[in-house]
Amino acid sequence: MDVSLDAVSTLSAKVAPFDFLPADAPLAMPTQNLRQRPETFGRDRHPPTTPPLLWLRRLAVIGGAVVLTAWGAFEMNRVLNSMGVSTLGLIVLALFVILGAWISLSFTSSLAGFVSVLRQGGLGLGIAREGPLPDLATRTAILMPTYNEDPDRVLVGLRAIHDSLVRTGRIDAFDIFLLSDTTDPDVWIREERAYLDFVEVVHGQGRIFYRRRQKNIDRKSGNLEEWVKRFGGAYQQMLTLDADSVMDGGLIVRIVSAMERHEKVALIQTLPVIIGGKTLFARMQQFAGRVYGPLIAHGIAWWHGSEGNYWGHNAVIRTRAFAEQAGLPHLPGRKPFGGGIMSHDFVEAALMRRGGWAIHMVPGLFGSYEESPPSLTDVAIRDRRWCQGNLQHGKIVLSRGLHWVSRMHMMVGIGAYITSPLWLLFLMFGILISLQSHFDRPEYFGETKTLYPHWPQVDPVQAKYVFIGTMAILLAPKALAFIAALFDRVTLRGCGGAFRLAMSILLETLIGGLIAPIAMLIHSSGVLSILRGRDSGWNAQNRDDGRVSLREIAHGYWIYTAFGTVMAAAAWSVSFSLFLWMTPVLVGLALAIPLAALTASREVGLWLKSWNLLLIPEETALPPILRLATENDLRRAEKEAMPDDAPGEAFAALRASPLLLAEHCRTLPAPRKPGSAIDPNLLVGLLKLREAPSVPDALAVLTRQEKAAVLCTKEGVDLILALPG
Repeated sequence: MDVSLDAVSTLSAKVAPFDFLPADAPLAMPTQNLRQRPETFGRDRHPPTTPPLLWLRRLAVIGGAVVLTAWGAFEMNRVLNSMGVSTLGLIVLALFVILGAWISLSFTSSLAGFVSVLRQGGLGLGIAREGPLPDLATRTAILMPTYNEDPDRVLVGLRAIHDSLVRTGRIDAFDIFLLSDTTDPDVWIREERAYLDFVEVVHGQGRIFYRRRQKNIDRKSGNLEEWVKRFGGAYQQMLTLDADSVMDGGLIVRIVSAMERHEKVALIQTLPVIIGGKTLFARMQQFAGRVYGPLIAHGIAWWHGSEGNYWGHNAVIRTRAFAEQAGLPHLPGRKPFGGGIMSHDFVEAALMRRGGWAIHMVPGLFGSYEESPPSLTDVAIRDRRWCQGNLQHGKIVLSRGLHWVSRMHMMVGIGAYITSPLWLLFLMFGILISLQSHFDRPEYFGETKTLYPHWPQVDPVQAKYVFIGTMAILLAPKALAFIAALFDRVTLRGCGGAFRLAMSILLETLIGGLIAPIAMLIHSSGVLSILRGRDSGWNAQNRDDGRVSLREIAHGYWIYTAFGTVMAAAAWSVSFSLFLWMTPVLVGLALAIPLAALTASREVGLWLKSWNLLLIPEETALPPILRLATENDLRRAEKEAMPDDAPGEAFAALRASPLLLAEHCRTLPAPRKPGSAIDPNLLVGLLKLREAPSVPDALAVLTRQEKAAVLCTKEGVDLILALPG
């Protein structure tokens, strides 16, 4: 049933309006100048929450990595240049040193994490794992940014967080904001409807709010900045989430209380655990994150101390510190390196630390969760955007006043993607060295006459020892995680026991090793395309099952199989032994298409789960917050299965629901003032509406941008209502 303008006016007069937004509480957020040191307002260079002897911890981790790298370089030099220095030998040695430093730092950091896990550390700031929840004296805003996401799915997690906070008895200390950057007009109207239903069901009027930006300036960072400038003055803290985030209310209360007690702390980052995986790939990701992740997180928290990092979500931030120091500038130059900063979280943490604030991570508390992309293809799409954002940090890492650990965070982020093409170069130059030794006959007698010839000194046994040592350092964190789990009954039982945990680690290592060369080429092509000036754009993340047809997979992955075939031919032409050494890489590339299909399979993932493989404790014993989320998801599934009179298309939804229409009209922005910028999409959209004989005809000619523009004005809504259905 369509509604008339008179009906809307009558309903608006009778029904109390929803408070979509609270009263404005502006907070200044100046853009930072990266070329000059900021004003720290008298804050100490070393925050009071800095752990004692932090310098010694860093010396142990970084110094240990330097020693391991030097040892590896010495042994590798004996393998490559024992007959004399060669250009190819020096290139491979240089690549080995860079890559060796990378895996050595990961090993020493994981070793520190192993000790911290066994000692049940990973807290600090006076946070307790158990005991009564503290009272809260300040107000905190929970911020859920969303961009073209399924609103019903987003609110599954948000409602679970809300209900969990209600159970703590501290809900009055929190307000919830759904901050939309959605550009799809149909999703936008569904967001409004889902928001109204959410507020009504939980009686959240006055503490649950919704705001949609018309223009997505600077993406997620701009979304948060706009909120800070408009509402930040009313809240001492803000809890930032992703669209798939779920956090336990007790965990939130404990870290907010820690923020209240430590006035010099700007950010407390939790350790998000991946959950909800159904495909084989997603289950591998969540298993690795749950079993290896705490070890890694404990390690970096142990030596990062008050110079921690920010992962963009599931963290509590002091609003004043964020506003004071984290206003992001636009980088000079064109995209992909110039413009708005994409991987903004690292930079925001670095700038707040530069301003004298402490940044901490607390991996010792569980109750923080997120989801994983369902397939290798979806991860590749997401990583392409992350790759561009991290490479942008090359323009930021030398900014004035940054702490050296913050610079290190950025270099590690860059290295996460640069190492892939470096590994590829390492393999290619290794083949070239083998080709050179195969086709260039060695000189047994030099110009100086000697009684004995100069026999080649390349020792295959020495090369084997270097390889074994490198693999041991690379795989050691997984072994340490297994040993740590043996001392943790909850984790051990939750992963199916010692035997199934060991089998799961072997399975994850085997499949992960086969996928690694494919990921190496994906990252390498991403880096290359960025260096060629291609922008990654901004798309919503796929959170479904990841089902892709075999034809699509073959179309996307045949290139990796072809590349592997060429490498195999090159290795075989040199020697059978080189071919055998490269078998792990060659097999993964040769099986790229079936591997991509297998890991994207929901059936395979759930079959392994039925055998208690790749199991995590959160699946064995569902935590209360995930139980709430599961109940909400079941309600959502039941609702979707039932016949629904609410249309999914925006025009139809507004015409069918007087309440939704009335509330939508209340949230429309102020009319355009003379002299302000003109929106071409709005002008064209209004003209098309005036000329359209009916709603279907209007929908047939309106673009998505024009449709969204007309929905933002009262004139556009009036024209929509006036059209025959």
